[in-house]
Amino acid sequence: MHAMQYEITLPADYDMGIIHERVATRGHLLDAFPGLGLKAYLIRERKDGSPVNQYAPFYLWATPEGMNSFLWGPGFQGIVNDFGRPVVQHWTGVSYEEGPAAASAPRTATRRRTPLGEGVPPGEAVADAVARHAGEARRDGVVASALAVDPRHWELLAFTLWADTDGVGDADGVGDADGVGAEAPADAGERFRVLHLSAPGRDGLGAGRRRW
Repeated sequence: MHAMQYEITLPADYDMGIIHERVATRGHLLDAFPGLGLKAYLIRERKDGSPVNQYAPFYLWATPEGMNSFLWGPGFQGIVNDFGRPVVQHWTGVSYEEGPAAASAPRTATRRRTPLGEGVPPGEAVADAVARHAGEARRDGVVASALAVDPRHWELLAFTLWADTDGVGDADGVGDADGVGAEAPADAGERFRVLHLSAPGRDGLGAGRRRW
């Protein structure tokens, strides 16, 4: 499993309706893309309190062949044609978990980056992170969650899809008994809105630790 993301930061006065329309009309094109585990079409908007207007799709690739096919094919070239060539961040996947709200459509995503300390053996640090991730993925409202590592910068990435981070479902915002409707905790990381989810290979991502 490989995680991948590019961020397209747009002008403060950019009409984000253009991005909404783009996803509404093109998002389905990857709904059956070979080798793709899932793609979350993410945005952040200044009108919602974000510091930036941003289009930031996030991918979990089940195969490197699928990732290469996308990057060197017409899908990514469309991004290059419209916005210029963005930096493509990528991480080696180490864990994927389905959450209590797995059957729900995600509304929000969170991304948390954590540096790996120099004094800890990498294997131990990753093993500890995988164990923590398994527990975090069981929180109410979690649709699915992935953990990945960037060995160039020695950084852990936790990416989580949430059914609802607005506290909708219970009057107290704590969440429903079925795990849907809980608010993402403050330490979950940066927040993005999910406009669409393409998940042709989600079932094949597997649960638990990914062997490397």
